Amino acid sequence: MFDRLLLRFITAWALVAPGSADAHGVAMFPGSRTYLCYVDGLQGTGQISPTNPACADAVAQGGQQPLYDWFGVLRSDAGGRTTGFIPDGQICGAGTTKYAAYNAARTDWPLTHLTAGSTIQLQYSNWAAHPGTFHMYITKDGWSPTTPLAWGDLESFWSATDPPQTGGPGGLNYYYWNTTLPQKTGRHMLYIQWVRSDSQENFFSCSDVVFDGGHGEVTGIKGTGNPTGSPTASRSPSRSPSASASASRSASTSPSASRSASSSPSGGGGSGCTATWKNNSINWSGHFQSEVTIKNNGSSPLNGWTVSWSFTGGQGFDGAPWNGTVSSPPPNPVVKNVDWNRVLGPGASTSFGFNGTGTAPATAPALTCTSP
Repeated sequence: MFDRLLLRFITAWALVAPGSADAHGVAMFPGSRTYLCYVDGLQGTGQISPTNPACADAVAQGGQQPLYDWFGVLRSDAGGRTTGFIPDGQICGAGTTKYAAYNAARTDWPLTHLTAGSTIQLQYSNWAAHPGTFHMYITKDGWSPTTPLAWGDLESFWSATDPPQTGGPGGLNYYYWNTTLPQKTGRHMLYIQWVRSDSQENFFSCSDVVFDGGHGEVTGIKGTGNPTGSPTASRSPSRSPSASASASRSASTSPSASRSASSSPSGGGGSGCTATWKNNSINWSGHFQSEVTIKNNGSSPLNGWTVSWSFTGGQGFDGAPWNGTVSSPPPNPVVKNVDWNRVLGPGASTSFGFNGTGTAPATAPALTCTSP
């Protein structure tokens, strides 16, 4: 869904802030304020220094720890309560002091571009897994991001109970479910309250979105320009949790600060569809991360795409790829489009990424890209 270089800046536990989080999850797509500010700000040194002005001001106000704990926007006493429990104007921060800076009413938070009425796969971190229901809200027509978010601004449009997960908690995984977006135009807030069924603990997530015909592009992070502008320049957010953690983390899934060299791109073609491979500069024990970019080089739109290749060094997938659907597993993987990045106009591109097991290929695999 994203048509630019995948961004992931991950460091070892020892390099990240010392605080710990009793943390559990927020939306990863469309990305919440804390998640996308974390993606924007995390540096190779382990420090957080956002380029986005709203994120930078939030760090100046509340420090770096809320972004190391981007998945921890919760209340242990919520019990499913909404109106009157968390005061109006404090909804994005769950009424807590720790995340208060993320309530700011302004237009320059990182922004995800979407198409009204389309079906997307919503992804929500399962940094700790619990049974329960995800209640989804969207702001009413006429809402402005310059107005502090109030419960009266929100209308319910979807829910999902105990959706599937890409893998176990404490790793690089998430809950996912398909959601049909409401018919909206312009700027809105996508709000999710995750209500646990086994305790009073609830989690809260604010995602700034714009309904402008986009396909999940993100603006306003890593130098992608004005988040209120068009989705032509975009970045793909990280799928990895920060290294400050709750006790549920598994050390085997914690990335170290070592980084792999990027491979030279390779490509394959068919029906105007080409694909290029890149090893991202992320490497930890027995794992790597790669990205494949698909481009329509033809003169007419593509309605679907498929990329295939062969792993020759025993590599595999660590969890499900993001922005793609696996139709055949390694060692000869085949990855197809998802709904929202199925159609590519002439000259348009999109990408999918994955965490791999084993050692990153020293030479980029030969990719074959086909379209119906």
